[in-house]
Amino acid sequence: MTVAINLTKGGNISLAKAAPGLNVAMLGLGWNPRSTDGAQFDLDASCLLLTADGRVRSERDFIFYNNTRSDCGSVVHLGDNRTGEGDGDDEQLRVTLSSLPPEIARIVFIASIDQAQERGQNFGMVSDAYIRFFDADAPNDDSRGARYDLAEDSATETALIFGELYLYNGEWKFRAVGQGNTSGLVGVLADFGLAGA
Repeated sequence: MTVAINLTKGGNISLAKAAPGLNVAMLGLGWNPRSTDGAQFDLDASCLLLTADGRVRSERDFIFYNNTRSDCGSVVHLGDNRTGEGDGDDEQLRVTLSSLPPEIARIVFIASIDQAQERGQNFGMVSDAYIRFFDADAPNDDSRGARYDLAEDSATETALIFGELYLYNGEWKFRAVGQGNTSGLVGVLADFGLAGA
């Protein structure tokens, strides 16, 4: 059986080559809490729809557990897992590429720790964190996708850009990013034009 391509930080892959004919991409986030002081530990997956200038058009382009569907219907958040328990993906987002508005050139996928500052938590307390993409129409064919496992160098961050889908010369690609932000989700959102969100 063939397996998903494992990416390293900064690595990218063409969706057309990894999964020819792909239209509906699933993005899965998985993680497990390390031993903690017993406080709840909750990672959240979200994404931003960006134009070519790297900015959102409005706050509606921020898809997360309280805004689970983009206005165009092309991106859907499939639910909030508050514990990280169980096998496989803890949270998923579905992206229908053919339904994306033409002005959307990039989708950034974010992992953040809920109430990280209040609880004194960071990604150093997370183990086995990963992001992967796969073909929603062939979910059991691991060869039609890629995976990126978070390295240990994000230990102090409370939010990070885990990966992104981006349009390059008319072709969608997936990149493993792994870029942390010590200001949490608010800091990441501000970088893309959602200051005060």
